[in-house]
Amino acid sequence: MNKKQDFSGLKAVYINCTLKKSPKTSHTEGLMNVSMNILKSENVAVDYIRLSDYKVPTGLLPDMTEEGADKDDWPKIYERIMDADFMIIGTPIWLGEKSSVATKLIERLYGMSGKTNAKGQYIYYGKVGGCVITGNEDGIKHCAMGILYALQHLGFSIPPQADCGWIGEAGPGPSYLDEESDAKNNEFTNRNTTFMTYNMLHLAKMLKENNGYPNYGNSREEWDDGTRWNFENPEYR
Repeated sequence: MNKKQDFSGLKAVYINCTLKKSPKTSHTEGLMNVSMNILKSENVAVDYIRLSDYKVPTGLLPDMTEEGADKDDWPKIYERIMDADFMIIGTPIWLGEKSSVATKLIERLYGMSGKTNAKGQYIYYGKVGGCVITGNEDGIKHCAMGILYALQHLGFSIPPQADCGWIGEAGPGPSYLDEESDAKNNEFTNRNTTFMTYNMLHLAKMLKENNGYPNYGNSREEWDDGTRWNFENPEYR
């Protein structure tokens, strides 16, 4: 028998990388809402960001006004990301790829990745990542591979089944929220969205309860101070 879990101490941030500004309809937001509603029913705090609504210049500095940008909302968005236990990136598919907005988000995340936490680990250690993909052309798995690889490389932890998505038939056609798509009744999408959401909850809860990862063997600050744990180059003959 399944035991009821308590996830009420967790916080999630969803970042929608649609190309559309509010209040235009975002089909990606439609599927993200399915996941967000699960979290709300589990008493998880949910923050939602549509990145195209903000002024976020391209670049790798923590604040691009230092390179001449007239405004950069990224520092405040970064604070919201760091305040959450896990992050879900949502993106539409364009020409088989994640959106340009999603690429920019990952680049800005990368620009902060040299920072370290209180244990001397890279800054995103202990946080969980996943993604939601929508479109009416092929590319869910391809987009998810790129997003999830980037997140784990930066230090996010990726649970099993950390992606979900919906696409229609190949070629132009209805999108997720269009009534004629009947996407809300798609068993595969609904199952994967549910599994993704709960797997992120389980991993985020485990990491939070254990204060993230131990810093034995993975602390950048200790490595820089000369600690090598059990590292040794083997001798070859």
